[in-house]
Amino acid sequence: MFVTGATGLMGGWLVKHLLSEGADVVALIRDSVPRTMFTTEGLASQVTSVQGCLEDLSLLRRTLSEYSIRTVFHLAAQPLVGVAKANPVGTLQANVMGTWNVLEAARLAGVAETVVASSDKAYGISADLPYLETHPLRGTFPYDVSKSCADLISTMYAETYGLPVAVMRCANLFGGGDLNFSRTIPGVIQSTLQGQQFRIRSDGSCIRDFLYVKDAARAYMTVAQGLARRPELSGEAFNFSMNVKLTVLDTVGHVLRLMQRGDLEPIVENQARAEIQEQYMTCDKARQAFGWEPEYGMDEALLETIDWYSDYFGIPAVAGVVRGAAAHASM
Repeated sequence: MFVTGATGLMGGWLVKHLLSEGADVVALIRDSVPRTMFTTEGLASQVTSVQGCLEDLSLLRRTLSEYSIRTVFHLAAQPLVGVAKANPVGTLQANVMGTWNVLEAARLAGVAETVVASSDKAYGISADLPYLETHPLRGTFPYDVSKSCADLISTMYAETYGLPVAVMRCANLFGGGDLNFSRTIPGVIQSTLQGQQFRIRSDGSCIRDFLYVKDAARAYMTVAQGLARRPELSGEAFNFSMNVKLTVLDTVGHVLRLMQRGDLEPIVENQARAEIQEQYMTCDKARQAFGWEPEYGMDEALLETIDWYSDYFGIPAVAGVVRGAAAHASM
């Protein structure tokens, strides 16, 4: 199996899941980042690493052919909304050109299944919520547009060339291993462990839903296996989330409650712009196609995430005090 973006949050957890299932994994590595879980948890030593980038089509073609790759998980992307706004060209090169290069290499190598990582951001702004897979792709801001384009390119390869490809549209991913502390959940956990107030860049009213990385890794495998059994799923997109709607303020407050630090009230800066106000989806299609349901509730997932960062920073968390009551709770 071939995984792009293996050193990222989702990539690291997917590789860990694949290895636990006994898979042989080949990973495309652009940068060696010593503090990612891909390195710190010893995943790098258990896979075959290919050094390179998505823009190198010849490298991708050689890798897929040389290692006789059957299944491709394309997760590599420039994932940060703020970076995309500051550097739209670089984001489009990575997210759009990178996707067509992976798909072209898969087509030429005769890959059996390709699963492309997308996002709820691909839907763009819509007054008709929750998002369904049938919603039009109307990205407006740079990151959102890059995902809309990548999804359409995936559909093109399925429809025009018969490439077996499916698209994963996940809600906001969270879990241990996310070192982008500008994101809300890792950011508030880091600040709270350090006894500091978390700074919310927006006004805190944006509504999002979420997906825990362990459930997401299982979802990727579910889609790949489903595509292998049912070729008619090629070209289809599938939503995955916990079916939880929270404002940014609610999310921060929830983490503070689990860490018993309600005294660290967040600072609302109200400076962020170019963000969609409401985004949440339904997963009925994945439920009907695969029988998929998230295994984790929000409390249990957040408690595991808090523990991961507590170990990472070497700072004790008080979350364990409430674990027994919340271990299998969901919101």
